[in-house]
Amino acid sequence: MPKHLQNDLERLKKAVLEIGTLVEESLTRAIVSLTSRNRALAEEVIEGDHEIDRREVLIEEECLKILALHQPVAKDLRFVVAILKLNNDLERVGDLAVNIAQRTLTLASAAPLPIPEDLVEMAQKARNMLIGSFDALIESDPKRAREVCMADDEVDMMHRDLFQRFQDEIRKSPQQVEEYVQLLSITRYLERVADQATNIAEDVIYMVEGHVVRHHRG
Repeated sequence: MPKHLQNDLERLKKAVLEIGTLVEESLTRAIVSLTSRNRALAEEVIEGDHEIDRREVLIEEECLKILALHQPVAKDLRFVVAILKLNNDLERVGDLAVNIAQRTLTLASAAPLPIPEDLVEMAQKARNMLIGSFDALIESDPKRAREVCMADDEVDMMHRDLFQRFQDEIRKSPQQVEEYVQLLSITRYLERVADQATNIAEDVIYMVEGHVVRHHRG
């Protein structure tokens, strides 16, 4: 591999690790702000999204520059293409963390409503999927990536159960419809975090093994 290409790929990997760490921290803060009704922490998540957006643009530009200047092939090409895709997935998780933080601010201004344990568990599972997909990326580990993909079904099931429960609660307590609508939105955002983590894991499998598993996992 030419030295210039190797240096650019190393710099790209470092940039992705940095944005991934920021996104992980943002999602963790959003979940903690929800469970603790911490307005200040929720506002930190919203404010911090600007930096994630900025880095996402820089990484995309770096990928395009590498493709244009070096015209990489085989594994190097797959690496750059995978980074292009998962870079967008990471930015979307950052946006979803902001969405959760915004709903948390609304809930914090309303009458206290207990956060169900099942919702907390779902949030932790979605977060663990994100961490797992990122670990798979760092280690170039398709086995770990496949474990993340398999975990998505469980989060989907929890989302369906919570969605039904909150609908039932709205019928029983119409005076709290606004609060339960916020919780409904949060479950949807967490389900989408799990989807994005799955996308990242699938991109890792493509990067390492060279075949697309999206739509036909296994």
